[in-house]
Formats: sequence, C-alpha cells, structure tokens
Amino acid sequence: MASPTALLAAAQAAPGFMPPHEGQALYRAALAASAEGPLLEVGSWMGKSALYLAAAARQRGTQVVTVDHHRGSEEHQPGWEYHDSGLLDGLGRIDTLPAFRRTIAEADAEDVVVAVVARGETLAAIWSTPLAFLFIDGSHTDESAQRDLAAWAPHLAPNGTLAIHDVFPDPDDGGQAPYRMYQAALATGAYEELEGTHSLRLLRRKP
Repeated sequence: MASPTALLAAAQAAPGFMPPHEGQALYRAALAASAEGPLLEVGSWMGKSALYLAAAARQRGTQVVTVDHHRGSEEHQPGWEYHDSGLLDGLGRIDTLPAFRRTIAEADAEDVVVAVVARGETLAAIWSTPLAFLFIDGSHTDESAQRDLAAWAPHLAPNGTLAIHDVFPDPDDGGQAPYRMYQAALATGAYEELEGTHSLRLLRRKP
C-alpha cells in the first residue's frame, strides 16, 4: 500500500502528458474538495493523472474511479499527430489498458484505483454515488467533451469540485473543446470558479 508521498513520486515519473505543476494542482484540488464521496476521472490514458488523484484519495480515505475505453482519442489514431504505433494491439487498434495497468501496479495503487473499461456515458448511466471530485480529461472533440459534461456533472455532489483539463481560451495554445465545455458549465449558473493552474480549471458546484 503506497503512501501519498510515494504515489506523488510515481505520478511524476509515469508516462503521460500532464505537466508536473498541473498534476500537483490536481492533487491539491482533489485533497481540498469540500464534499464527501469518491473521486472520478473521465479519460485515463496511461494512468499518470490517476496516480495524482490516488494520492489525494489515500489521504481522504476513499477511492478514485477511472473510466476510459482505452482505445485512445481521435488524435491518437493512425495518421494523427499523437499516434504511437507501439500502443496497437493484435487487431491494429489502440489499446492503452496494459500500460495503464502497469502504471497503477508499479505504483502499488491497485487498492485505491478502481479502473472501469467503458465509455464514460455508459458508466454514468448506471452510476448512483455522489462524487466529491470529478476530473474530465477525455476526448477533445466538442461532441465528446459536451457529452462527458452532460453525463457526469449531475453526479457531482453539492460543494463538489469539477476539474477540466486542457482549457485554453486562446486557440493558438490548444484545442477549444475543453474550453467550451468549461464555458458551458459556467453558463448553467450551478458553479463558482476556483483558482486553477494553467490549463487545469476548477469549479465548485454550488450547494
């Protein structure tokens, strides 16, 4: 059973795209979430951010649930910018689940990370436990980003924290789908803004 300190160290060393300062901010935000309940991550890739959340979950005495189909987003498919042929399975499809499982196992975090292999909206349809913390970092198309928000926001407990990654107001800095998801959440009037870090933005659901 790895300690929070060990989990944070493992997160820093794990493969993935989240910068260390954003990972640390994710950890602090999950640790400080005002509501009670589990933490949930939509979009896991190879498990880097899951370990930051696991460190917070360990200290909170709860668990982090990750949901990902592990087939990669659009940009990971053959012919796209972030494609990695080493992640192809025997059928020629992206499969990040083995790498994710290895990341979690090597960090000794299997007791605190509950991995669900499914599309986010599929799990959301049968989910019933209020969440203290919801981290959305899935596919970055408008359709999928808005679908993730619509599927999971209703499960966030009052005073719970909604975290969204890769929010770039300037299109020259990155894709706009997470930014538009963030704007859509604000437009509901159900959230108040918290201090974020670079592309990691935080909202608290109002009571």
